[in-house]
Amino acid sequence: MNKGLLFVVSGPSGAGKGTICRELLNQIDVDLSISMTTRSPRPGEVHGKNYYFVSQEEFLRTRDEGGLLEHAFVYGNYYGTPRQMVLDKLESGRDVVLEIDIQGALKIRESYPKGIFIFILPPSMAELRKRITGRGSETEDAINMRLGETLKEVSYIDKYDYCVVNGEVDEAVSRVAAIMKAEHSRVSEDVYALIEKYKEEM
Repeated sequence: MNKGLLFVVSGPSGAGKGTICRELLNQIDVDLSISMTTRSPRPGEVHGKNYYFVSQEEFLRTRDEGGLLEHAFVYGNYYGTPRQMVLDKLESGRDVVLEIDIQGALKIRESYPKGIFIFILPPSMAELRKRITGRGSETEDAINMRLGETLKEVSYIDKYDYCVVNGEVDEAVSRVAAIMKAEHSRVSEDVYALIEKYKEEM
C-alpha cells in the first residue's frame, strides 16, 4: 500500500486557508488534520472538529511528551499538530491536509520534508483587512498587528512548493485540488518499485 501524502496549506491570517480546506473536504477524499490550541473558540467553532481546544497545562504536557509534530506560539496562544494522528493516517494510505500558520509550516518542513507546501495569498492588503475585520473578534490594534505580520510572512514564500492567490474561493480550491492530483503523478520511490515489478514479470 502506498503511503498518503501530507499537504501543508499555509498563509497569513485571513488569507482564507481555512475556507479552502473546508471546501476541499467536500470535493476530494482527503483527511483534515485537526490542530490543538490554547486559544478560545470563535463563534461556531466546535471542539474536535475545528480544533482541539485545551488548557495551556494540557498543551505543554503533550508537547513535553513528544506528542506534537510541530508547535508554535502565535498571537499569545499555543498551536500544535498531534503527531500520531497524522502519521497513522499517512501510513494507512490516506492523504492528509494540514491547515497551519506559517511558523508551524516551517517546522513541519524540518520534521517532515516530504510534505507538499502550499502558500495561500490574499488578492490585496485591503481585502485582507476586510476579511479580518469581518470576523468581529479583533481590535483595531490587533488587526494592524496582523497586517504588519503579513508583510513579514510573505518573505517565507520561497520555502513553499506552490502559491495560490485566493481571490475567488472556487478558483483557489480548484487550483489546490489540481496540485494534489498532480503530486500523485510525481515520479517517486513508489513508481520505481512499480518499474522493478515490471522487470520481474518479464
